[in-house]
Amino acid sequence: MSKNRWPNWMTLVVILGGVAILIGGMLGPSSTSPDDSGVSTSLASTSTMLSAVSPLATATPPETAAPINPTLTPAAPAPTPTTAPPVTSELAFNGDLAYQHVLAQIQIGPRPTGSEAGWATGDFIMAELEKAGWQVESQEFVFKGVTGRNVIGKLGRGPIIILGAHYDTRPAADKDPDPAQQSEWIEGANDGASGVAVLLELARALDPDRLKNEIWLAFFDAEDRGRLEEWPFSVGARHMAENLTVNPQSVVVVDMVGDADQQLFFEQNSTEALRNEVWAVAAELGYEAYFIPQPKYTIIDDHLPFLERGIPAIDIIDFDYPYWHTVADTADKVSPASLERVGRTLEAWLEEKQ
Repeated sequence: MSKNRWPNWMTLVVILGGVAILIGGMLGPSSTSPDDSGVSTSLASTSTMLSAVSPLATATPPETAAPINPTLTPAAPAPTPTTAPPVTSELAFNGDLAYQHVLAQIQIGPRPTGSEAGWATGDFIMAELEKAGWQVESQEFVFKGVTGRNVIGKLGRGPIIILGAHYDTRPAADKDPDPAQQSEWIEGANDGASGVAVLLELARALDPDRLKNEIWLAFFDAEDRGRLEEWPFSVGARHMAENLTVNPQSVVVVDMVGDADQQLFFEQNSTEALRNEVWAVAAELGYEAYFIPQPKYTIIDDHLPFLERGIPAIDIIDFDYPYWHTVADTADKVSPASLERVGRTLEAWLEEKQ
């Protein structure tokens, strides 16, 4: 019997081949050399994609999440079509400053037409207008032997827009639930002082370079004595309307606008197109809950003498005010935020919509 034996050189080849295979198996799967390609690169790319996607499942809330790429600015949403360009300017009207004007009037005291406090209030208004750089005029009149005075501040050029408010207070709290109080004078924090405060802060806040109109800030005397001692309402406003030598483009009256529970409905005597225009500006500013585009009241107020002359006019008024013509119409019932909403609406309307 014989044995088959490999030559010695063949055994050496087999041993070397096995060693080569063993070394290749140990090194191949973990190789990350820069020259690797193909499947290894694809797996690395897939891993990168997964790491970019997986955090979305546990992302922080939108208000605190960091942007994916801080060098990119997300595209702005398309604007909602409107009949007029949206409000864009930074508004300067400050409700807290307006409220200081309310307090200043209260400190003067009750301000019925013909009283020393009423005359002092007119002087205060003129001083504030002059300080703000407005041209100031006064317009005296006599009714039933009582001297009243309208105050007018003027600024700008172009078609005239009048913003009006009455500064007198009612000489009797005839709507007070306590009969013993019904002959008392009232502070008139909302009914009188709030409208004046809005106009005085507008005198400071309006930017002359943005105005395309001549603005008159008209402070009417003798509005609030109606139905007392056979007086009508709006004596001062009527005197001004009947003595106009120009034809204003429009008139906006602000009255009782400071109520903390503010609800400004459409007043039904007001010019509809002008009313809609101003309420639309309020909506653009986010004030829809306060400027309510629904008719509710028909009010006798300082806009009527201008309407009777054919001048477009509106009344911005919150008539849902339980302290109207009572001794409780005090400064604590007035809100700086309410004053600011009205003032900023008028500021934006004058500076951007005319």
